[in-house]
Amino acid sequence: MKKISLLITILFLFAINIIDVNAQENLTENKDITSLIEKKRTYNKNHGTGFRIQLYNGLERTAKSTRSRFQIEYPGVYTKLTYKAPEWKIQVGNYKTRLHADRALNKIREKFSGAIVVPM
Repeated sequence: MKKISLLITILFLFAINIIDVNAQENLTENKDITSLIEKKRTYNKNHGTGFRIQLYNGLERTAKSTRSRFQIEYPGVYTKLTYKAPEWKIQVGNYKTRLHADRALNKIREKFSGAIVVPM
């Protein structure tokens, strides 16, 4: 009697497992989701995602002098001066990954000790 009930239980679990696997294979792709993913990829290509290194956050005069000093030390590196009340920010570089930004940060911190990595 125990062998029969054990056999029935095993067959029952096996049948449920087969049904479950077949149910997962019958998923259809939703066109709306595919469209949203494509729009997000296009947006990311146009607007960029990634990281920058922020050198300074504070007064305008200090921000501009920090930017000038950075441009002399590292010519050719993109710099961005922005104002968000009440502070000015100097952000440099365009890095796709945090790893690339951290590597550049190690070099920049030698001359700009307060630098940090920030997302774009």
